[in-house]
Amino acid sequence: MNRKLDIYIKENLENLNFKRAKACKENIFYECSTLNEDNINKYINENKSENKFQKLLFKFIDDKNLKDSDVYNKVNIDRRLFSKIRSNIDYHPSKDTVILLCIALNLNEDEALELLDSASYTLPKNNVFDLIIRFCFIEHIYDINTINDYLYSYNCKLLGLITGQFFILKRLENLYSR
Repeated sequence: MNRKLDIYIKENLENLNFKRAKACKENIFYECSTLNEDNINKYINENKSENKFQKLLFKFIDDKNLKDSDVYNKVNIDRRLFSKIRSNIDYHPSKDTVILLCIALNLNEDEALELLDSASYTLPKNNVFDLIIRFCFIEHIYDINTINDYLYSYNCKLLGLITGQFFILKRLENLYSR
């Protein structure tokens, strides 16, 4: 089935590119004749908003009188990754990283959604993972192990540590609780 899908995509992408190239050569489509690097760059420059994520993140950290190390250590974010977020205004973190930062900062639901939105993410209500994370913000649950317990119990991906580490901890916990 995957091979069939690969062939379909390859054939159709090639056909699409061929048709688009042919149409541009014949000036059939106005949009093809106007698509050029200058127009694209102009559009991007006019419509790209400033990076609000970095400013908002460090505003939350300052407002809560936290040190950077308090934040990244609480949820097992690598110090180098955090440094990249701080020093590179164009760095775009993953959704999981933003969620971990929200947890580390003990943000409420509105604050978490604001920080997620500033990085072009959201917590839609159409999947279990996002609902669990949203629930934790609503209920002010900020312990990463508790959150991962919830995620684990619903067969969702885990946050803040390597999946194998979580299973080892669960097995040890089960052994010692007998």
